[in-house]
Amino acid sequence: MPYFWRRKLIDYRHITLIMMKKFLIFLFLTQVMITTAFAARPFVTDDARLTTAGSCQVESWTRIYRHSTEVWSLPACNPTGNVEVTLGAGRVTFNDPLLDSSNDYIFQAKTLLRPLKINDFGVGLAVGSVRHPSINIGPNQLGNTYLYIPVSISMADDKFILHLNSGLLHDRASASNRATWGTGAEINAISRLMFVAEMFGDSTGTSFWQTGVRYGIVPDLLQIDTTIGKQLGGSTDSRWISFGVRFTPAKIF
Repeated sequence: MPYFWRRKLIDYRHITLIMMKKFLIFLFLTQVMITTAFAARPFVTDDARLTTAGSCQVESWTRIYRHSTEVWSLPACNPTGNVEVTLGAGRVTFNDPLLDSSNDYIFQAKTLLRPLKINDFGVGLAVGSVRHPSINIGPNQLGNTYLYIPVSISMADDKFILHLNSGLLHDRASASNRATWGTGAEINAISRLMFVAEMFGDSTGTSFWQTGVRYGIVPDLLQIDTTIGKQLGGSTDSRWISFGVRFTPAKIF
């Protein structure tokens, strides 16, 4: 075979190999996003930030209780730059075979009234609706309809970020309205490792705490986290451990 054609064949093989590697990476990340057995946002207190403009993200997590397991997946997209739309679902299964599994479906829209900047603060607004609400409302601060205002405060060049939430939810099952609140913190320990902690609750006096760590496998692209939490003053049955993953590509649209 002439040298010219041998060279062309080598180039094609090299290009094909690169494309196959990228395709395999894509398949791996897709599998990560859709796998529900190890499915960051087990963090309930939200931040005054949106996913990247012109892109989407997937946050998925598993929360394990003594008698049940929750699995959540919340894909969110920001096509316009200042409106993040989330359409996701959650499922709870019980260890007792006599109890049926149940699902929740969530739609939420979120915008920023003031973007968060380093050593400054940001303010947002989120409204949402839940269909067939059945999963532990308290630990998730979800009702049939809800709204909240997230405020985030950056300190020490983003090494410490404080999040404050206040909101309202309507629970159709109990025909009740509740005020909700949340306080959370992110502490950047090293370049890829972050400690997280929060307390949250509602006007009924029910409150919860949660703490854990978040690690960036690929900075600004793929994060994993794990947390433990419990209802304040609650029984051991209210304890949980969670495992989460967040995939945030820089650009899709």
